[in-house]
Amino acid sequence: MKNYKYFLFLTLSLLLSAPLFAQNPQEDLFTKDKPKAYKKEAAPAPAAVVITPNQEMPAKPITFEDLTLEQKLAQTIFIAVDVDTAAKYKTAIQKGLVGGVLIQWGNYSLEQTRDLIAKLQSWAEKSPSKIPLLVSIDYEGGTVYTPVTLGFPYLPTNMMLAAADNLEDTITLFYIVALELKSVGVHINFAPVIDVNINPANPIIGVRSFGSDTKLVGNMGLALITGMQKAGIMAVAKHFPGHGETYQDSHLALPHLSVGEEEFRRVHLPPFKLAVDNGVMGVMTAHIVYDFMDKDNAATFSPTILKGLLRDEMGFKGIVISDSLDMAGALKGSDIITAAVKSLNAGVDLLLTSKRDPIRTHKEIMAQINTTIPQARVEDAAKKIFELKQNLGLFDKDIKQADIKSSAAAFEYFAKKLTEEGITAVKTQAGVIPYTKPRRAKANDDGSFEVKKQKLCSVFFSPARFADQLPVINTPFMEKGWQVEYFNAHMRPKQADIDRAKRCMSDADLVILGSLQWADTPIDSQKKAIDELLESDKDIILLSLMSPYDIKFYPQAKNVIAMYGANKLSARTAADIILGNIPAKGKLPVNLNYETKQPQQPQI
Repeated sequence: MKNYKYFLFLTLSLLLSAPLFAQNPQEDLFTKDKPKAYKKEAAPAPAAVVITPNQEMPAKPITFEDLTLEQKLAQTIFIAVDVDTAAKYKTAIQKGLVGGVLIQWGNYSLEQTRDLIAKLQSWAEKSPSKIPLLVSIDYEGGTVYTPVTLGFPYLPTNMMLAAADNLEDTITLFYIVALELKSVGVHINFAPVIDVNINPANPIIGVRSFGSDTKLVGNMGLALITGMQKAGIMAVAKHFPGHGETYQDSHLALPHLSVGEEEFRRVHLPPFKLAVDNGVMGVMTAHIVYDFMDKDNAATFSPTILKGLLRDEMGFKGIVISDSLDMAGALKGSDIITAAVKSLNAGVDLLLTSKRDPIRTHKEIMAQINTTIPQARVEDAAKKIFELKQNLGLFDKDIKQADIKSSAAAFEYFAKKLTEEGITAVKTQAGVIPYTKPRRAKANDDGSFEVKKQKLCSVFFSPARFADQLPVINTPFMEKGWQVEYFNAHMRPKQADIDRAKRCMSDADLVILGSLQWADTPIDSQKKAIDELLESDKDIILLSLMSPYDIKFYPQAKNVIAMYGANKLSARTAADIILGNIPAKGKLPVNLNYETKQPQQPQI
């Protein structure tokens, strides 16, 4: 407990020494300790080196000018690896043909993740240049994770954080998150998502977004950036110039947006401008066509967007990162090499080439330098990445990962606090939320009465991946002596699931139904099942487990709680709100009074 209190004191002292968000978040957030990612201070004069007999001369630090063109190109190439597949990239890394890696999610422990990164770096140490790898990760919460991740704790979803709207605690949480990433050797987190999700039918963003309010999205995104970069982790704002109004998933198609310039500059651009103005170190591109800016190219391949808008107009000096180049929105009938060349020419610095063989990738891109790619463009991109490695301390041998301490207790404290401030009671009936109805009395044959235990029936329509998280909702009820019956039905329930739910509900005092939609469009069989169960005269609470947009499809529900994410903390908090243990504080960060637009046709 002493260590935990000391960590909280130290963390808050570091973060709150400046008046964060005191009056104007755009002006005050970085009044002190602004990240110096691209402003290097003058180096002190070198100390004299005395060489004694039989003593080796100190190794000369490598400079960018020492690198060959082949080694410079390698700095721009990133590959996706995990514990099980890393070995097949050993040769490429040892040859110095890879600049960095994206660690993929999987059912691995924190020690396995740490060991993987150490192994990758040991291979890089054997390369001709001995340049360390940049290690990146997609740790953004929401739907981009698996329940058992790389040993890292569950993150509240962005939409949950926005519902809490507590900027200072969000900064602190992500400072702690960054320390955890640093402790295993991660340098870059591809987060936050700062897309303004004004289209409820968006199939890929959803709770990854902070919501539909431009100002809230910008401020919350900046809070995450601040926390991570103060701890020395590079944050990446994505997906530039905005993925919040699409009807297609760019993993599967190439979305075209017909949004006009006025709406774009008023709704979608401001969060990115706020991030750039306040020193975000990375920006990730979107595989989306904005017709009014460049009707022929997705943003990833558009000089108009990446050079004209991002670099020239907005003044961004950091690293431009492609979204993964194996996505359908990037390929569109071509291949990764074509996509890599086009994106480099457009202004991308860091190429996410997924699991493609990096030896082939490097060779095929090299063949196009000074034909389809100017050498100067490769040099410019590579130098930015090389300097990033210098600025993040990759060449500093004195930094030991074991010396970087994080705190699971501190993470748990702030994650729990923000969850309790974010869970939202959207609709309530007196006596149901919070539940205050008395226990029922049963008449015995001898004329006496027996007070029955109250019974909760919980039915959740969710994937098996959440099966170890959601049952926690029952714990507070059992602590108060309730009888509990729970089961996790299929997201696409059959009649047998509906019949089982009805049997569970038949003698229940309170029923909780959990609906789970990834975006706005409901699953027909799930909606049918919930509609049928809501016909009961029982006291029923509808829990929106993920995207709150599904609430609109159940207007007959009299009691509704938005959880914004299916995990143990949110489940426990929802139960505590229902039982009156804590008040509901969250506010919906999205507009549910929307009109359904006609979706644009996808281009494959």
